[in-house]
Amino acid sequence: MSKKYIVLDTETTGLEVKQGHRVIEIGAVLLNDRKKSDIHFHSYLNPSRLIDEEASKVHGITNADLENKPSFDEIAEEFIEFIEGSTLVIHNAPFDVGFLNHELKLASTSFPMLEDICEIEDSLSLARDKYPGQRNSLDALAVRYDISGYDRTFHGALLDANILADVYMRLTGGQSKFEFNSNGVSNVINAKKVKKNNIEEFSDLVSITSSKSDLDAHEKRLLDIEKNNNIQTIWRKF
Repeated sequence: MSKKYIVLDTETTGLEVKQGHRVIEIGAVLLNDRKKSDIHFHSYLNPSRLIDEEASKVHGITNADLENKPSFDEIAEEFIEFIEGSTLVIHNAPFDVGFLNHELKLASTSFPMLEDICEIEDSLSLARDKYPGQRNSLDALAVRYDISGYDRTFHGALLDANILADVYMRLTGGQSKFEFNSNGVSNVINAKKVKKNNIEEFSDLVSITSSKSDLDAHEKRLLDIEKNNNIQTIWRKF
């Protein structure tokens, strides 16, 4: 990677910035030559408002936790200096970018919007393009790529940024691994043979394909339900 890549995540008081919700945690990790570096930005923030109960169930952050934390305007310049000139990798980028741009606007009219100083790369869009019709939440991708070793009791901005960094490197790095059975025949090849047989057996069935907009709307709804209730929706299990 020749460019400066930073993987970023936020936690908020609720889901809708238009309802006055605020950022309460920012976590960002610098990637160096496709590896996570020790260089990162992290801050909890006092939002000057209460956290929704459902949001607190997701990230585990309480109002009391933030009483003595800085407000966004106190860390804004340091944050801008850290991310400026980078490509920001964010999962479901419109959500985080919308919240952060709102915070920047509230802090000072002289502060730039993220798009003015960074490129934005949405890892959710990348995942949907690579795995259409499949589960592409951060947790689902972590399972798909066998990324483990993280405590997922609660979501956290720096925690999720680290997980996303691992996911992003697998997501953009091509084939991550092959598995072979004992006689050396690839399970991937066997799977293709089974799929071919199934297609021939049921070739007279009518095929109905969801449009990209349908899949995007469905995934957005699942993400909202999961983030709001800290659960895995039943649709993820099939």
